[in-house]
Amino acid sequence: MLGGDEKILANHYTLWCNENMDQLTNVLTAISHPTRRAIIGKLANGPARFLDIAEPFDVALNAVTKHLKLLERAGLIEREKQGREVLISLRPEPLRQVENWVHEYERFWNERLDQFEEYFRKQQLKEKTNKKGKKNPKEKKI
Repeated sequence: MLGGDEKILANHYTLWCNENMDQLTNVLTAISHPTRRAIIGKLANGPARFLDIAEPFDVALNAVTKHLKLLERAGLIEREKQGREVLISLRPEPLRQVENWVHEYERFWNERLDQFEEYFRKQQLKEKTNKKGKKNPKEKKI
């Protein structure tokens, strides 16, 4: 059983994990739609005004606003008022969470593929050994 301090620490750790996963979920949700990925691509070239972001898309401005709100909730964009205009900028830092999450699975699959490769190599070696050990059945024993 956990003591008082250990329980508190465990609860904080659980909350931190849940919060971290919630942010990861928000980022994955944000990048799951091709329009939002296109917006991220545009903003990767530098800050832009709302109408400049919305212009290439054949959707209502309201739809672009909703896409931007999802990106903002994920922390992927920020808005900055400059005079009468609002510039929208990319904040790529949250994408690091996706990279880290994917990297964990990459390591998992690389380990599994390495194990498979080793197994396959051993099987090939066994087959070669078995072929060399067998005598030609047409040869007669003396």
